[in-house]
Amino acid sequence: MEYITSVLFVISNGLMIPVLILLLYFLVRSIVAVATYYHSYRSNRTVLDTLGPALNVFTGRNTDELSLALEGIAKSEIAVCMAEMLEHPANDALNERIVANYEVDAQKILFRSRSLVKFGPVLGLMGTLIPMGPALVGLASGNIASMAYNMQVAFATTVVGMFVAAVGVARLQSDKYFLAKNINNLEFVRRKLAETSAEQ
Repeated sequence: MEYITSVLFVISNGLMIPVLILLLYFLVRSIVAVATYYHSYRSNRTVLDTLGPALNVFTGRNTDELSLALEGIAKSEIAVCMAEMLEHPANDALNERIVANYEVDAQKILFRSRSLVKFGPVLGLMGTLIPMGPALVGLASGNIASMAYNMQVAFATTVVGMFVAAVGVARLQSDKYFLAKNINNLEFVRRKLAETSAEQ
């Protein structure tokens, strides 16, 4: 039994460096997410504000106004998708595939934020629990300096892990809102084009 616990203790301590490296990696990613949030928000907001008026009057036949609106946001992915749908208004199967592909790409975007939400707390908890063993050993042996150092590492990893998760939650909610709006707009255009084609 003592041999097994010793092996587990060695494995646990050996995981500390990989945990710290991964935690620093996700910390950098969360800082980048914060730094790029404003630009991403403004871009998404511009897309919705540009498409809104054109979609409000879109019937499936009057494609000129929507095409003009798409020119103002030509670099956005949703504009590329809508432009391709307008090129094949009668091909509902293709347009449905375009919407489905956009949904797949949206899941990839959301995964970046979800990974922060999931891995931040996990790595933070691991970084908290791993140093607790050496800290207790230091306390038992009277080595207060070793105990204090390990406790400092434990608390620091907890804070960093929670920060990463908090950034991930905030970015995830924002991305989910805008991507859901984009998917709704794509579905709306697809249905209108399909209705128009069916009437002809």
